[in-house]
Amino acid sequence: MFRILVTDGMEKGAVQKLRDLDYEVVEKFYELDELKEKVKEFDCLVVRSATKVRKDIIDEALKTNRLKLIIRGGVGIDNIDKDYAEANGIKVRNTPNASSVSVAELTMGHMINIARFSFISNYTMRLGEWNKKQYKGVELSGKTLGLIGMGRIAKEVAARAGAFGMNVIYTNRSGPKMQIPYKYVSFDELLGNSDFISLHIPSTSDGKYLLSKDEFSKMKDGVYIINTARGKLIDEAALLEALDSGKVAAAGLDVFETEPVKNEKLYTHERISLTPHIAGSTKEAQEKIGEEIVEIIKKTL
Repeated sequence: MFRILVTDGMEKGAVQKLRDLDYEVVEKFYELDELKEKVKEFDCLVVRSATKVRKDIIDEALKTNRLKLIIRGGVGIDNIDKDYAEANGIKVRNTPNASSVSVAELTMGHMINIARFSFISNYTMRLGEWNKKQYKGVELSGKTLGLIGMGRIAKEVAARAGAFGMNVIYTNRSGPKMQIPYKYVSFDELLGNSDFISLHIPSTSDGKYLLSKDEFSKMKDGVYIINTARGKLIDEAALLEALDSGKVAAAGLDVFETEPVKNEKLYTHERISLTPHIAGSTKEAQEKIGEEIVEIIKKTL
């Protein structure tokens, strides 16, 4: 019987489907030292973002040569040393289709929140304040949205932004994409011409920030920043400085350099709309992720 370890949770219906197919499924989060021991006992490891599958974990799994498959329930696989795993005969898969709509919708939600002050007014009204004159926002219609990355999620965001009457431009590490009805620009052009900037790429391979002090200096005054991708793409200290100077009008963040977020200046800032890494956390997305995981396991093991 194939044994599957699910460390960061999985949709219950998908777990039951695997059990109905006679797979043994263990749902348990292990800290690093214990995971090193337990991973030797399984054929498949299913993780989300909380579990990091680095070289040391893979080396332990290789001692029994049992682990054949690692699945990331979600899009980004930067928490897995994919090249090292696959070089040692362990396949690495993700579920790129499942959460695209959910992430795109939260991206638009943050965009509306920071453009119209709905995130902060919801809080201040609960304090008995009526700050109508302070909350003069901007329309999305007619504004330029710069998308950094043009994968599945960014395409969903672009379609929704178009429905709001936004002008969409994009930049992409691999260059312009064929048959994309949006204007491709260089990275610096995007920084200088966007009213809103939304990030949709994995963490950088060298671990450097994508947006730091130099990049913020190239942006329009009063730009809006949205990040539902990876927290380490943005230098949080530089973002706070840009917010305080007015270079950045407001930011919408679902991801952070450290999670749970510990930067008090960040999570208490009055011009940041915050969510706790929930972009893919919808009922529909979790069901789709579970379905994709089941299909991957059936085809691979």
